[in-house]
Formats: sequence, C-alpha cells, structure tokens
Amino acid sequence: MKKGKLYLIPTTLGDTDKLDKVLPDYNREIVSKLDEFIVEQLRTARRFLRKMGHPLSIDEMTFYELNKHTDDLEINAYLNPVLSGKSMGLLSEAGTPCVADPGSVIVQLAHEKRIEVVPLVGPNSIILALMASGFNGQSFVFHGYLPVDKNTLVKKIREMETVSRSAHQTQIFIETPYRNLQLFDKLVETCRTDTKLCIATDLTLEREIIKTKTVAAWKKETVNFHKKPTVFLLYF
Repeated sequence: MKKGKLYLIPTTLGDTDKLDKVLPDYNREIVSKLDEFIVEQLRTARRFLRKMGHPLSIDEMTFYELNKHTDDLEINAYLNPVLSGKSMGLLSEAGTPCVADPGSVIVQLAHEKRIEVVPLVGPNSIILALMASGFNGQSFVFHGYLPVDKNTLVKKIREMETVSRSAHQTQIFIETPYRNLQLFDKLVETCRTDTKLCIATDLTLEREIIKTKTVAAWKKETVNFHKKPTVFLLYF
C-alpha cells in the first residue's frame, strides 16, 4: 500500500486574521485536503484551522496532541494513518513546526518509517528576527531558552558574548514571555556597553517592534514587551 505524506504546516505567530500576509494560498489547498493533524495544543490548532477556512467541521477532524506530556507509546502510533495511505498535517502552536517546537520527534519517526516529509512555507520568528537585526546571518546559533537560575544565566550570557566577539557569531535566544523583562535586565546588567542587542517582538503582527541598539543605548530605553513573544539577538 502506498504511504501518505506528512505535511509540516506553519501557523501564524500570533492572533491575526491576516493569514494571506504570512501564508501562501498553497498551504490552504493542502490543509483543506487533510482531516488528521498532530498538534501541540488542541485549542490553538482548531482556531487556526477555522481561520484557514477548512471545509470540515472540527468534529469531523482527528487530532493527536504532541507535547512534553505525551507518552512515547502514543507517539509511536501517531503515524499509523500515514502508513495506511492517508496524509497528515503537523502543526506548531506558533510559526514553523520542529523549530523550538516538539514536532521533530514525529519527523524523525517519519524518516525511520520512510514516510515522505513535506515542509510548507511560513513564518519563523527566529529567522525573521535574524534577517531584521543587522547581525551576522552567515554564522549564528540558536540557544532556545536560557537558564532560569540567576547565577547560571549570568554565566551563560557571558559565554555567549565571548563567543560572539571571538567568532563574530550571532547569538539568538528566547524566553517565556512573562520573564522577558527579567532577562532584559540581566542582559543590560551583564553585557559590555558596546555589545549590540536586538529585540524583536510580536513579529508579523500589527504591533511588531524590532530594535537593534548597543547595551549602553538600551540602558536609557524604556521597554514594554512583558508577556509578548520576543526573540533576543546578541552580537558584537
């Protein structure tokens, strides 16, 4: 029996109705043909599919939840419909699947089972922030979330700054939105004044803000990105 395909479906980076601004029409065509989805969060996925104008009602679709609480035995069975000939979609909670997202475990499983993986075009906050930062786009590293412990965080910031200066490498990282301000305070407190810091908030949304300044300049700035999805970039 011919296997189906696993489509990696990008979603919007926030609550917006302007899907045509960030997602190609082709994505809508693909999504409309699928009725089984592996998702990070059910509510977010259902809302997105309604906005995409999916022809089926939510009750006619099947959802498989994938997050840190999902049991490995459950995950191993998620791709059974694809092995039986049906194509499925993998959705992130925001942006592109498998980047700062748990979806990679499904994609790895798909490759092991020789299932064709098809990534669709869509917004990725990390790449968009790098593009707009003015920093080195030839050499960069994404650290994900930084340590919560204050002493460990300071050590990590200093390590990133040292690497950026010695290797001319852009350092990219994120934080849980409600801890944005604590991270910002620690960055401007720890980094050298001539180190550059880019803060990219609410990317692709109407309230998008992207600013690159030296740490010295940031110390004079009043910031307001508490609880807003933000990407931080550090460079010398």
